[in-house]
Amino acid sequence: MNNLISAAIGFIIALMVLANGVLAGYTGLYLSTAIIHAVGLVSIGAVLIIGKHKIKNLKTVPYILYAGGLLGVSNVLLNNFCFPALGVSLTLTLGQAGQFLASAVIDHYGLFGLKKVPFNKKKVLGLIIVGAGLIVMMFE
Repeated sequence: MNNLISAAIGFIIALMVLANGVLAGYTGLYLSTAIIHAVGLVSIGAVLIIGKHKIKNLKTVPYILYAGGLLGVSNVLLNNFCFPALGVSLTLTLGQAGQFLASAVIDHYGLFGLKKVPFNKKKVLGLIIVGAGLIVMMFE
């Protein structure tokens, strides 16, 4: 089930980059980023209210974890910046390559208290395949 959900997430992200990039064309890079996050805030607010979800004690959350919000804004801003020049496919493929590298480092060293998952030959093969795909896409 998680594999199916992850595939759906990939589809949603592609649609998101497209919609966000087109919106940026209409409103500009910074205003589109603000609009996107305002709509997201209203949307999750509605989910919390309708689902009657309780907010947990935020005092116990390490401050560094709030950096995810800054990273989310950076992600949308940079996707919107790259989208006009690269299109959806190359923007996402280059982003996924970055995700692959970052996640391999995070797993290998067990950062943020995660279990260590050593970098192995299969992951090297995956990195080579992703790299080959990027080269094909960049120089088509």
